[in-house]
Amino acid sequence: MERLLIQHGQGDHLADTSPHLQAFDSPWRLIQRYMHSLLLPIYRALCPSAPLPRARVAAVRTLYDPTQGPSANTVLDAGALVLYFPGPKTVTGEDVLELHLHGGPAIVKSVLGAIARTNRPESLVRYAEPGEFTRRAFMNNRLDLPQIEALGDTLTADTEQQRRLAVRGASDSLSKRYELWRQQLLYARGELEALIDFSEDQYFDESPEEFVRSVAGQVRALQTQLRLHIENASKGELLRNGIKIALLGAPNAGKSSLLNRIVGKEAAIVSTEEGTTRDIVDVGVDLGGWYCKLGDMAGIRSENSDPTGQGTVVIGAVEKEGIRRARARALESDVVVLVVSLEEGTNGSPYRLSVDPEVIDAANDCVQAGKCIVVAINKCDRLPAADRSGQSLHELRTKIRTLFPAAPEKRIFDISCREASEGTLPEQSDPGNMQGFLQGLISTFEEIASPAGMDGDENGQYDISYWEDSLGVTHRQSSNLQRCMQHLDDFLNQTTQTQTPQTPGYAHDQNIETEVDVVMAAEHLRFAADTLAKITGKGESGDVEDVLGVVFEK
Repeated sequence: MERLLIQHGQGDHLADTSPHLQAFDSPWRLIQRYMHSLLLPIYRALCPSAPLPRARVAAVRTLYDPTQGPSANTVLDAGALVLYFPGPKTVTGEDVLELHLHGGPAIVKSVLGAIARTNRPESLVRYAEPGEFTRRAFMNNRLDLPQIEALGDTLTADTEQQRRLAVRGASDSLSKRYELWRQQLLYARGELEALIDFSEDQYFDESPEEFVRSVAGQVRALQTQLRLHIENASKGELLRNGIKIALLGAPNAGKSSLLNRIVGKEAAIVSTEEGTTRDIVDVGVDLGGWYCKLGDMAGIRSENSDPTGQGTVVIGAVEKEGIRRARARALESDVVVLVVSLEEGTNGSPYRLSVDPEVIDAANDCVQAGKCIVVAINKCDRLPAADRSGQSLHELRTKIRTLFPAAPEKRIFDISCREASEGTLPEQSDPGNMQGFLQGLISTFEEIASPAGMDGDENGQYDISYWEDSLGVTHRQSSNLQRCMQHLDDFLNQTTQTQTPQTPGYAHDQNIETEVDVVMAAEHLRFAADTLAKITGKGESGDVEDVLGVVFEK
């Protein structure tokens, strides 16, 4: 079945006909009556002998060519499903007529052509512009801007985590929260306006200094909420746009092999020859419902060191550029997987841990940049079978902790890409420990993307859904929240004399000035409320009724 939706809104011609309607009707009833009068002629032209279906009840109808009388030769669709949704309880708040047609482009084309032939001067039918139904839903207060943004995320969601994020954002919880904060700022501004207008001829229980101190305390409490939402917005971007993972290591450590094992295909060239990867190979993959962007990069090594002792390593210009790009890509990533390998030993040792000094240096740069570090010890199949879970493996992990102190024990994994590629061995349920490594990655994702602010209140209680919803904060919303924070900082700077060095923009309550420019302070609150209004697209902090209501209450 093909679905065809016909909808009529107000239109430019509404003003021409509204004077003929009864004056005692409300504006919304006038609009709804007018739209209903536009839908009926279209329906009657297509279904001349059938009554309009009951509201929100599907009915089977035969559609005819409106330019000819009903007959067997003028049937467009003998079994179309027709639904009628009267406003305002529709997706856009307007009357909607849906035609579900039998498949095939010929039937759809014929019905669209027939609808176009029903045009009259007073009711013009046209194709909807891109996004027009969503815009009408916004204009009729059926959706707000955060819900519309979540709708776009719903349509583009590819993974389970993206779907959950979009579903959380589709509710109106975020919008209600923004509106609550805006109302709090309006109330605080109203208190200051009351202080300006009535301080000389009205009695206040508090002194002006205590009054301003009280408002400043409210602003600081609101800033705490805003700061956590901004922090969670960046974590929500990880779910929305994907977690960037960089595979960092020396040449021939097994980065390309690990990439191929993760994505389940030969996405990168694997060879025993060192330096086969020169540029960055980016692959998108769904790992346990998390969208990830894996980056296989050139191996990083020192120019004048050869761990085998067989000569001096000379790095060409192309490889140097590949190393530079690899380090830059790692610094742009969210998770850095350091791939180190067990190689054939020297001086009688059966194996050695191959870690180039340049890899350690690059890893330290990533740690200083705040990146999450995961270590994969590859080629562990070279360990004797008895040592795979014994003292030798423990010693390897201890050495890794010494080389990479930022990598906790739970993020160090022993793997074997060769065993993983060869398939399941009789004695191994997880060949090469590849599934254990992937589960460790997923646990890392859950840790870095968990919402902040879930430590609870003074009683250890917290609302999980409150902070999970904050993951749905988009980049546009976060930018407005940051601007709101700046205006609140300006307010605190305006109402305080000194600043605390550890937290710019904050001051001790004892430092409240006796001569505060309350007018300018109130303006900062107005600017802050304006930015919150821009998030939802509804309401302005300058509404006279809102502010005066608080003023007269005081």
